[in-house]
Amino acid sequence: MPNIFPQALAFGAFAPLILRLILGAVFIVHGYPKLFKNFSETAGFFESIGIRPGKFWVFVVGAVELFGGIALVAGFATQLAAAFIAINMLVAIAKVKFRQGFVGGYEFDLALLVIALSLILTGPGAYAFDLPL
Repeated sequence: MPNIFPQALAFGAFAPLILRLILGAVFIVHGYPKLFKNFSETAGFFESIGIRPGKFWVFVVGAVELFGGIALVAGFATQLAAAFIAINMLVAIAKVKFRQGFVGGYEFDLALLVIALSLILTGPGAYAFDLPL
């Protein structure tokens, strides 16, 4: 199959870089408030949807999101961080978003899940301080 932009293939290592920078940024801005601003409210929400004990799981989810996001931005343990984020998104879709439907429900979470899965498969790309798995 012919490539429309064959010159772009020389920059293929930048695709995972772009994905991990954006995915990392999204999770940093969602993880920080869970740990440092809205801990109790998030714990109450987790309890209300059957994720117990709420405080423990907020700590786990917040840590995965904040520190996983930082790891992705740095390109450090990319595949491991992406795997934890993928698990996080699977649970979010299953426990909260799926019943809301695709549009206005789980479409954004699904996109984040697919980005995480892509990083698991491709690795960190350019400009990373990654640990080989």
